[in-house]
Amino acid sequence: ASARDESLDLKVKQKIHVVGIGGPGMSAVATVLAEMGHQVSGSDIHDSEMIQRLIKLGITINIGHDPAVVKNCDFVTGSPAIAMTNIEYQRARQSGIRVLTRAETLAAICRCATSIGVAGTHGKTTTSSMLATILLGAGKDPSYLIGGDVVAFSRGATWTNSELLVVEADESDGTHAQLPLAATILTNVDVDHLDHFKTQSAIEESFRDYTKNISGPRVLCQDDRVCASIAKACEAITYSVNPGSDANFVATDVQFKNAGATFKVVQNIGSRKVELGLVGLPQRGIHNVSNALGAITMAMQFGVAFDHAADSLSRFGGVARRFDVQGIEGGATFVDDYAHLPNEIAAVLTGARDESDKWSRVVAVFQPNRFNRMSVMSHLYADAFVNADLVIITDIYSSGTRPIAGVTGELVVDAIRKSHPESKVVYLANRADLVEFLANEIKSGDLCISMGCGDIATLPREVISRRRGLSK
Repeated sequence: ASARDESLDLKVKQKIHVVGIGGPGMSAVATVLAEMGHQVSGSDIHDSEMIQRLIKLGITINIGHDPAVVKNCDFVTGSPAIAMTNIEYQRARQSGIRVLTRAETLAAICRCATSIGVAGTHGKTTTSSMLATILLGAGKDPSYLIGGDVVAFSRGATWTNSELLVVEADESDGTHAQLPLAATILTNVDVDHLDHFKTQSAIEESFRDYTKNISGPRVLCQDDRVCASIAKACEAITYSVNPGSDANFVATDVQFKNAGATFKVVQNIGSRKVELGLVGLPQRGIHNVSNALGAITMAMQFGVAFDHAADSLSRFGGVARRFDVQGIEGGATFVDDYAHLPNEIAAVLTGARDESDKWSRVVAVFQPNRFNRMSVMSHLYADAFVNADLVIITDIYSSGTRPIAGVTGELVVDAIRKSHPESKVVYLANRADLVEFLANEIKSGDLCISMGCGDIATLPREVISRRRGLSK
């Protein structure tokens, strides 16, 4: 079945089974399906905090995979990470039960509302969270389906049955092209997910097609080369953080202080410049100014006044694992961040350097992710760490990908050393060695920021507890 197949009608109650329900993508979909009133069951190989949350929503969950669980279902869906040879999928097909991809299920959800997609290589989660926050503040009570947990909502998805749905449109498996959307924000188009697309030009083409197929407002970041060229080719509303830009909405007078940002928004209407007002954002970094401007621009297309949008963003709590201060111990600050692509890492470290409370050193720890990604992309990390005083690279977190001979975290170390021979880079493959090294190395006044999308998230707490053990 193609995702444009209109026959799946989620306005009618269904019995649905979700394979791999504990992951971030499927747990969000399952939450929405349950809140829509469907009878949802799921399976996952691990119990987790997320599984417990889903059980509280009335979802029946089986730990482990068992083909009997699909009995009497209307359809079965699951994560793109799970092979179609999974025994639950196989039993469903043998029993004549439809098996839908995550994209197809998401498309069916999108058809139940006026859906606004947020797409792009970086900034999707933050921008969709900002947009949902603004729409909520304006009394529009949107449903949302976002990849990460939004701090203010302490969850990444909900179904409110109102007119609007904010959805993160992920390009990693081509999902974005399959969603029936009324509007979209496109933040940027960069090299990622090469395992799905093979070439940069294929990625660009997929975003062109995606944008062209959307009927309503298309809000594109003019600072990105590809977005700017797509904006020229189709009717689009543009935004920019370059003060001299001729985009429709421009951020000017950007300032970073007290761990946040302030900026003015100017609207270019023909040759007239109209100053809309000031935005105070509790997040640092020019990338967050850009994300906020994209969210404001889209909200205004749906009738939200600029002042309301700015007011909501002044209280924006951010997204879990985005410059998340995990603790301050012995005068050192420990931060966790989900950044895992070269541009994201560079942006986070630049943001750390913009800080008013100047750190004596910025120590960056990076856990590379996926063997296939690192085999083709490790060289792109060469310049990502220029704003760190000391860089520690760990071994690769597999994310379910198969090891490749010769592909280790050392490829990233080599890339950095080749480009910046003077830089201080340490390779520590073993977690215990890493914790021990950091516990001894980090001094008062340092910022230790660990980045990656694997199990690196728990590192700050491991280091803090080891330091407390050492100081006794």
